[in-house]
Amino acid sequence: MKPSNLFNDIPNELPEEIFQDLLSTDKVRIERIVSKGHFSPESGWYDQDENEWVLVVKGKAKLRFEKDDQLVELNAGDFVDIKAHTKHKVQWTCPDQQTVWLAIFY
Repeated sequence: MKPSNLFNDIPNELPEEIFQDLLSTDKVRIERIVSKGHFSPESGWYDQDENEWVLVVKGKAKLRFEKDDQLVELNAGDFVDIKAHTKHKVQWTCPDQQTVWLAIFY
């Protein structure tokens, strides 16, 4: 078995965010997200049917939660567990470096 690496195959230029499933079963999905200055549209919120545990592996980001208009800053190593139907959006990702996320949907 050949190992994979979370940091492989990331282009230098990122005109769009990268969303890549690393593992998917009927109970869990693990996704790699790569951002560089990307953020959610001003209007609308993510309102997912699944719980999402998300970790910033590299870089920096800010998530905004609709409830209480809470802004959460995430640095490398920080994670949050977002329960299903908790409305949120990516407010900011660092424009000067790649932000690599690991998201586990369950």
